[in-house]
Formats: sequence, C-alpha cells, structure tokens
Amino acid sequence: MTTTMRAVAYRAPLPVTDDECLLDIELPVPEPGPRDLLVRVEAIAVNPVDYKIRQQDPDGKERVLGWDAAGTVVATGSQVEWFKPGDEVYYAGALDRPGANSEYHAVDERLVALKPAKLTFTEAAALPLTSLTAWEGLFERLGLHHDLLDETGSLLVTAAAGGVGAMVTQLARALTDLTVIGTASRPETVEFARLMGAHHVVDHHQPLTPQLSKVAPDGIDHVFSTAGTDRNLAAYAQALNPFGKVVAIDDFDSLPVGLLKPKSISFHWEFMFTRSLFHTGDMDRQHKILTQVARLVDAGVLVTTATRDLGTVNAAHLREAHSIMESGTSVGKVTLTGF
Repeated sequence: MTTTMRAVAYRAPLPVTDDECLLDIELPVPEPGPRDLLVRVEAIAVNPVDYKIRQQDPDGKERVLGWDAAGTVVATGSQVEWFKPGDEVYYAGALDRPGANSEYHAVDERLVALKPAKLTFTEAAALPLTSLTAWEGLFERLGLHHDLLDETGSLLVTAAAGGVGAMVTQLARALTDLTVIGTASRPETVEFARLMGAHHVVDHHQPLTPQLSKVAPDGIDHVFSTAGTDRNLAAYAQALNPFGKVVAIDDFDSLPVGLLKPKSISFHWEFMFTRSLFHTGDMDRQHKILTQVARLVDAGVLVTTATRDLGTVNAAHLREAHSIMESGTSVGKVTLTGF
C-alpha cells in the first residue's frame, strides 16, 4: 500500500469564499493504534461541525476535517476485536483526532459499525453523526423508550428537514408512538420533513406558540431543539407540559433557563463527541447504536438522508459543501464520493 495519501485540510480560519480556506494536500498514511481500524475512505458527508471547526485557529497546523465516513477496512490494530480487512464500515469518529477528509483514516473500532448492506458507501456516509446524535438525544438524554412502541405523547423537532432533524423524526416515528411535530419553512423542507415521518409541520419563521396550540392542543411533552434554542425557549416553556424535557444541540451565548422552572421542565445537552473526547467507559455504545441503525436501514425501517452528492473529495468540492452548510438551506445531507 502507498505510504502517502491525498487529503483536504485548512491552515487558517478563512471565510468560505476564500480559495485558501480548504486546501488539497498530501499526508503520510496514518498508522493504526492498538484499537484502531485503518479505513480506505470511499465517501464522506459534511456537517455544521466541519465549518464551525474550520472557523477556529488551528495554531499554524494543517488540520483535516470530516466527521462522517464510510469505507473499507484495510488494516487493523493489534487489539482490534470486531473487524477485519475487507469489512465495509461507517462511522463519525472523534473530534480530537484528524477527520476523515483523506484517502485513509484511522479510527477507534468502538466508534465504528458495519455499514448497512443495502446502502452504497455514499448513502451510508450520510448517517453516522446524525444517527448517533438523534439516538443519544432521544433515548439517552430525553429518556424515551424505543422498540416497544409504548412511548406516547408529543415531540417537537426543530429543523426537521436538516441532517439531525431528519434522523430524529425518522427514529421517533419508527420506534415510538409519539406524535412528531417538525418545523420547516420552505415547500421543499416541509415536504422532506413529512417524508421523514413528521405527523405535523409548523413554520419556524412564524410564532411557534399559536401553531403548536393548534396541532397539539393538549401541549407537547418533549422538544429536540436542533437550532434556535435561545430564540425559541419561551415558546418551548409555554407549549411544554409540566415535567417536559428539552434536549438541544446548537450553540448560543446564553439561555434564560429560569423560564423552565415553573413547570419543572428539564434541559439536556446532546454532544455525540462526548464519549470519544472523554474516553468514557461506554465508548463502545456508539458501535452498538450504529449497528442497530444499520439493522433498521436494512429492514427498511430507516432510510438514508443523503440528498446531494457533489462529486469527488477535493478542496473545491468541500468548499462548496461548506458554503451550503453555512447558508443553512441544506435539505438532508450533502455527500462527496471517492478521490
């Protein structure tokens, strides 16, 4: 196997309109650690975390981004237990290690699963980060039950046509009896949110309270807030029933959580990189979640959220992908395929 590989990296926090914000480079092929797989990357997907990290100073270093990948295992570390060369896998990886925008990538096996057999690499690459975020947020942070279909009540999902929102909507619709209320504002996003399984769709560019009163007159029980949490918290507090729960994944400077106190509403963070950043004792939980997601896809319960492939992995195509992400107008997931 070759000792060098193509990759895309950034060296300075430049605007996406600058051709130097992402660069085509050559790097040594990484050596897998004891629990690592060395994966030949076949396809990647792009998430908001990519451009958010790109806007941070890399301290003069070349930093490779990319936290959604599907590919083929070509080598394994000395302590690897679950995979072998030739296995087709998918994963999101770890934020404190180089990303997957490279021909080869080393990743801890505890974060990896065999990809859904019925999906192409491109279709599979769209799923890991958003599936993990959705699963952890719904079933660990909000404490919902799955597979028993005995979880009743209502769930509000903001930006239900986005990457995470689409997976939250699918999982909640497929594995619970919750009434799923998505938010979307354009005809194409409303249509996609309904395709993902939303029972109702309300417009997040209009006041939420009267819309929620109409579609959920008995109030809502859970909120999965993917965007606009600070802007919408008052509406959540008004619409949620006593002892309701909110889980959020977006970024903001401050939050008036006192609004939640009268109804004893609980607030939760979901950050799917927590397990890998802190090497928690249950890091292999992500392997198990992705394995279950693959089974659900192969059973026809879940579908890929890949909607647009920009072609081969290179700096120009990734700049285009970052621009789409920064615009906030993407529907589903943007992917790139091959080198």
